[in-house]
Amino acid sequence: MLYNLLYPLAEDMQVFNLFKYLTFRTGGAMMTAMILSFAIGRPFIRWLRLKKAAQPIRADGPETHHKKQGTPTMGGLMIIFSVTLSTLLWVDITNPYMWIVLWVFLGFGAIGFCDDFAKLTRSSHKGVPGKVRLLLEGGIGLVAVLACMVLTTGGDGTLGSSLALPFFKDILINLGRFFVPFGLFVIVGAANAVNLTDGLDGLAIGPIMITAASFGIITYLVGNAKFAEYLQIHFVRDAGELAVFCGALVGAGLGFLWYNAPPAQVFMGDTGSLSMGGALGAIAVIAKHEIVLGIIGGLFVIETLSVILQVVSYKTRGKRIFMMAPIHHHFEKKGWPETQVVVRFWIISIIMALIGLSTLKLR
Repeated sequence: MLYNLLYPLAEDMQVFNLFKYLTFRTGGAMMTAMILSFAIGRPFIRWLRLKKAAQPIRADGPETHHKKQGTPTMGGLMIIFSVTLSTLLWVDITNPYMWIVLWVFLGFGAIGFCDDFAKLTRSSHKGVPGKVRLLLEGGIGLVAVLACMVLTTGGDGTLGSSLALPFFKDILINLGRFFVPFGLFVIVGAANAVNLTDGLDGLAIGPIMITAASFGIITYLVGNAKFAEYLQIHFVRDAGELAVFCGALVGAGLGFLWYNAPPAQVFMGDTGSLSMGGALGAIAVIAKHEIVLGIIGGLFVIETLSVILQVVSYKTRGKRIFMMAPIHHHFEKKGWPETQVVVRFWIISIIMALIGLSTLKLR
């Protein structure tokens, strides 16, 4: 919004020329979101406590989690508010890709809010039925994928329905209509993978910030014709504006982490995990780096696979592979302190991000 209001005045006042630069606006969005998140955190947590919006704790969970009973949830609302406001403030509001990402971000956030609210009213860790939740996520994701396919046409008109492979500069697989289920899988899968990871204080928000920062770099490069040509990656016109959203996500995440660090004063809940995961999936689809999302967000993939393997093993063999799934609970059961699990998983996330970013050059 500031770009649309102030940049046209650059001819009269040169200082407004700063708003031309995407890096400046990304930094501005990051700082704004961080300050907002810091500022509203304490009063918002106090309000959640007054409303008794406490996270129900699973009875079959690790014993150390019982002391978390009474910790408020829905902290994701802090992030949604901070990211949305700061993004709208610093982004070019005429950019269609930004509205697609915000559609997914707010839509999945609404689903997560309904899920959290259902858990609170029932005093149970079971919220909205899984099939209903997936149906709603699929509807929102479908609109986003179709819009991406229309907008991301490319030189020959097939980029929007094509899959780019990391490490290969010339390979572009045109999936045609099959790109719709693939894009849905990326967006919905990313949302639920992040949701599964959100089980320990500070565990999910760290990798979310790492992934958002990585895709801030990727979208900036993908949206710049010169950098895209130099790196031999597929150029997506106007996708660079998504770096502003990624910057806002990093800033809001830092502010939220202040209150979510062990011992957490607030949990993000499904409100936060579904919204951020879905948005990252949508950004990957727009930037044509869907597979790279699986690399950079490798920790989310590991967490999801641990649950799938656990369920399949128990149903087919009657035996569990892990002491408890998702896998972060397995290490807790083995006696690792919660902070040790969180920090080590953050290290894994950083390593995966470095591997993912290396695909930009190794082609």
